[in-house]
This record gives sequence, C-alpha cells and structure tokens, in this order.
Amino acid sequence: MTVQELYQQIDGDYEAVKKIMMTDGMISRFVVKLVDDRSFDTLMAAGESMDAAALFSAAHTAKGVAANLGLNKLSRMASEITEEFRPGTERTMSDAEVGAKMEEIRALYERTLEGIRAFAAN
Repeated sequence: MTVQELYQQIDGDYEAVKKIMMTDGMISRFVVKLVDDRSFDTLMAAGESMDAAALFSAAHTAKGVAANLGLNKLSRMASEITEEFRPGTERTMSDAEVGAKMEEIRALYERTLEGIRAFAAN
C-alpha cells in the first residue's frame, strides 16, 4: 500500500499533508506515530468525565495532531468539541449530543488506526 492509498482509505487529505511534509517518506514516518500518540485517548477520557477544561484541552490537541497529518475529517470533529468547550463560550450541545459526537470521533479514530497499522505492516 502506498501513502496515497493509505490516505484514501482513512479519508485523509494526501495533497494537504504532502504540502506540509513534502515527501511520502516523511509522511510515512509521522503518520505511523499516530498509533502511539495518546492525544485521542486523552480526549476519550475527558469525554467520559465531561470535564469542560479537560475536554477543551484534549480536543484542541487532538485537532492539531489530526490537522498536521492531513486527517481533516478527524480534525473537524475534534474542532467541534474544542469550540463547544472553549472557555468563555456558551455550550450549544447537550451532554448526550457531546457523547454521540465523541462516539463518532472514536469510531473514525479507530478506523484510521486500523488503516495505519495495516500500512505499517507492509
């Protein structure tokens, strides 16, 4: 599997990440590190506790990690949580809606990791 094929499989934006990292070798080197990155684990734990400050911080970090890797859909989903819990703003989602959004993030993240693991095994 090529890096471009991986990005097609995981709904990533290959062209965007290529502009940042320039080569497939560099993209490969960094995208496989997502498997060991704990940003999304931290986000999931914050979602379970519904701690507003922890949710904001974890979602903001996860959003950046995903964006830097060209995982725009995952980044946008994390951004929704970031904005929902941004200090000084009024919440617009119920706890149940936040929980549902967190489950969507979890499902996409797990599917993304499955693709990356398959890529790394080649």
